[in-house]
Amino acid sequence: MLLVQSAANYQPSDYLPILIQFGLALAFVAFAMIVSHLVGPKRTSAVKDASFECGIESVGNARTPISVKYFLTAIVFVLFDVEVIFMYPWAVNFRALGNDGFIAMILFMFFLLAGFAYIIKKGILRWNEA
Repeated sequence: MLLVQSAANYQPSDYLPILIQFGLALAFVAFAMIVSHLVGPKRTSAVKDASFECGIESVGNARTPISVKYFLTAIVFVLFDVEVIFMYPWAVNFRALGNDGFIAMILFMFFLLAGFAYIIKKGILRWNEA
């Protein structure tokens, strides 16, 4: 029995189960939100309505400037996350990729380390200096 059809043989009615499941998921979300709004407690107070972050009370203006080093450090973190995302599948398929895959990873690591050298040169990782 052949379970796989070519894309040319699909009819619009073949997508009906997907649309039904999508509709049921949306209906469930809407139902849960409406019921929780209607049944849930409606107690409000100044303390409950106050904004806070992790139990720390808000003090001052939220629009205070933040050092750009904070954002650049976050970008460095994302950069190394992306590196791991690319290196893990490469390591798993190392033998199948052959020399071309090895050269591609060498180039990838070169550009990554060039970016890291730029970060060190700019002093982004030095937090204690003015």
